[in-house]
Amino acid sequence: MRVGVYVDGFNLYYGGVGLVGGHGVAGWRWLDVRALATSVVARDAGWSAAQIARVVYCTARISGLDNPQGQKDQDTYLRALRTAGAVDHIEYGYYVSRVVSAPLATKDKAGRPQLVTSGWPVMVKDVNDNSVRDARFMVSVARQVRRNVHVGALLLPT
Repeated sequence: MRVGVYVDGFNLYYGGVGLVGGHGVAGWRWLDVRALATSVVARDAGWSAAQIARVVYCTARISGLDNPQGQKDQDTYLRALRTAGAVDHIEYGYYVSRVVSAPLATKDKAGRPQLVTSGWPVMVKDVNDNSVRDARFMVSVARQVRRNVHVGALLLPT
């Protein structure tokens, strides 16, 4: 059986960040995608004759205007994937910029969102100059939504 492997680079990257405990951990980003796929296919007893036919890495380009270091790091990794033969093709999606509104929040000790409400030093007053306790602050922020052209997995029969 021939196996086509399609990797969503965005989820691979942020999954890796979550597994190793953050962005600052050295060395984890230099993943050989083909070697990983080969290892996964080889471990499955039902796929004993399976061979990796094609590895496609799906990603969207990071903007150098918004994140120059991220763009540089991505360029380096994509060049390494090509040079090492770790992928057969890189498929580019794109980001769509949007403005979204949401309640203002901070992170609690576990990193979960904690909604911010009115209280000193920032208090909300009504038209009669009475304090409005527990008022929520709504904010608008710029958000980039990733759009990949191809994401998924494909098994090709021999």
